[in-house]
Amino acid sequence: MAALAAVAAAAAAQASSEKAEPSIDRTVMHVQVILDRLGFSPGVIDGMEGESLRLALRGFQEAKGLEPTGKIDQPTLRALYPYRANRPTVVAKIAASDVAGPFVNPIPDDPEAQAKLPCFCYRTALEKLAERFHTTPATLVALNSPDTPLKAGQPIVVPGAIPTSREYSGVKDAAWRKTLSSLNVDANQPRGDRIVVDKSDGVLRVYAGDKVVAQFPVTMGSTHDPLPIGSWKITTYSYNPKFHYNPDLFWDAEAGDEEQLLPAGPNGPVGVIWMDLTKEHYGIHGTSEPQTIGRTESHGCIRMTNWDAARLSLIVKPGTPAIFQE
Repeated sequence: MAALAAVAAAAAAQASSEKAEPSIDRTVMHVQVILDRLGFSPGVIDGMEGESLRLALRGFQEAKGLEPTGKIDQPTLRALYPYRANRPTVVAKIAASDVAGPFVNPIPDDPEAQAKLPCFCYRTALEKLAERFHTTPATLVALNSPDTPLKAGQPIVVPGAIPTSREYSGVKDAAWRKTLSSLNVDANQPRGDRIVVDKSDGVLRVYAGDKVVAQFPVTMGSTHDPLPIGSWKITTYSYNPKFHYNPDLFWDAEAGDEEQLLPAGPNGPVGVIWMDLTKEHYGIHGTSEPQTIGRTESHGCIRMTNWDAARLSLIVKPGTPAIFQE
């Protein structure tokens, strides 16, 4: 039977951008959990300060009429105080479904080999648990004993990213409802009438009138595939989508690559959802590496954590204006 530390060590070897032994500040984690609940996403909840948390704090501060310092200062702590019941950590039991799989590890880099996979599933049960609680495998190890067994029924300490409701009454797709629940996406969400992605600050804001009702850190474009500045609209949603790999659309494709239909799954190129845009070949989607959001480049699309992208799909509907600006 695997223990948390053993699984995390293997995962960290494959994801060098993630620290194997994070130093968790519980005050920082508490702030992250509250901001996550309020819709000002800090990205991964790991108890560490970073750019995604700074952006989330600025968004919250601006919404509350505070000086946008991006820091956990006293005025911000006072504004967060009414939401303190959202605890930084809770104890949850590992479910049988968490450890049942299927899992795919390792995931090959070659698109032809990827096309032969049964799914772009999670690599490990620990990775699946981490995504559910909006964190990283290394953070779960740091919150628990490294010897904690990874088995059904085992209590573990997790970040307090727990939804208030799983009644996704407006969602007809049963598989998508299951995905929303597995990612701990709250069924109670505000309604937005437009999104704005600003190249200057690395966030996607959702507006209802003049009010920001949600904000998410994103990865947007690159030197080769810049953010398509302009006014677009979100069109159709594809839940748990397969991915049509076309090497002609990727500047970094290997010579000799051929078109491939890649299987669906949270570790696929677009994660758990693709939200199509009126700009051809561009969309808003999830990612297999949530800890890299805002730190790496994309092929021009708007990339978010899987749980943030899933949440966005409940906040805005197809037909929503999407404004991309400098």
